[in-house]
Amino acid sequence: MIKILAIFGTRPEAIKMAPLVKELGRYPGQIQCRVAVTAQHREMLDQVLRLFAIEPEYDLGIMQPGQSLFDITGRALAGLEKVLAEEKPDLVLVHGDTTTTFVAALASYYLQIPVGHVEAGLRTGNKYSPYPEEINRRLTGALADTHFAPTALARDNLLREGVPEENIFVTGNTVIDALLSTVSDDYLFTQPELNAIDYPGSRVLLVTTHRRENLGEPMRHIYLALREIIESYSDVRIVFPVHKNPAVRQVVEAVLGGLERVHLTEPLDYQPFVNLMQKSHIVLTDSGGMQEEAPSLGKPVLVLRNTTERPEAVEAGTVLLVGTGREDVLRETRRLLDDPGHYHSMAGAVNPYGDGHASSRIAGFIQYRYGMTKTPPESFGR
Repeated sequence: MIKILAIFGTRPEAIKMAPLVKELGRYPGQIQCRVAVTAQHREMLDQVLRLFAIEPEYDLGIMQPGQSLFDITGRALAGLEKVLAEEKPDLVLVHGDTTTTFVAALASYYLQIPVGHVEAGLRTGNKYSPYPEEINRRLTGALADTHFAPTALARDNLLREGVPEENIFVTGNTVIDALLSTVSDDYLFTQPELNAIDYPGSRVLLVTTHRRENLGEPMRHIYLALREIIESYSDVRIVFPVHKNPAVRQVVEAVLGGLERVHLTEPLDYQPFVNLMQKSHIVLTDSGGMQEEAPSLGKPVLVLRNTTERPEAVEAGTVLLVGTGREDVLRETRRLLDDPGHYHSMAGAVNPYGDGHASSRIAGFIQYRYGMTKTPPESFGR
């Protein structure tokens, strides 16, 4: 029996780790998987835990109003020291690029516990974009023992950094596992405003923004472009679940508040959010995960950033990196609205991020690595 502790702290991590936790639970005679959350995010994390029926064995509850990166790092490190000393796992699994991810890897290293890094190897090459996620990923990669790379490009990034090939396994991304188990053609929203939208008769732009590097003028330029779009196309609607950060909300309300056919909502739980994505026409976002999710649903994505650690989708043609300039956002949104050929070329491109079986590949590789099976599973993309 191998003891695994999955550690995460935010909604995106929970979404991507939930299908893996569930998969590891399918092997009770071989694997014991327990969960620790830092609750770096609280409300949004709890929504995902409820959806996937995951009850953590450990909950540090570190979130505080106005918390800084220093606060998160210090409280998570102190709390995880006690959890790891009590649990004594054979393997710690972390995901992606959050402060919780880096700190969990560091705490495990201090106690000489092996670390498996899920969604390893993503890079922009710019340590301040995305901030602090790029450095969180690199530092976690330096501490990890096994690297579950979602794509061949992520594997190549790790190889260039000197990670031994035998410690890297290409899996696809677990976010696709979560997505495909959650969307439904007949889904009904609990929000009357969202249910009242005529999705077949409208072209819905789903918008999200939250990146630190986009706060202030970059976001204002994005919203000004969206305002011009809504004023120019009578069949276009914007649905914008607005991040709780006051610095985001203030600018959104100033530029888009009160406009006809603009729906500014509270942040949505994961299940209604991905079903809204399925009903949308175009996605405009600075999120990382949505660059992976939306192409699986056949939705073109305009990435509101100057860099991306997910270039595979750009190369595949499902995603376009447009930056935050008003004219750039306006031009590329208009192009998708005005040119059906361009729209269908993006909507119909093959998603390079997964097939819904990443979690089973990771579980299979862990079984192989710990001598429970004689042959490794086949990697993604072969």
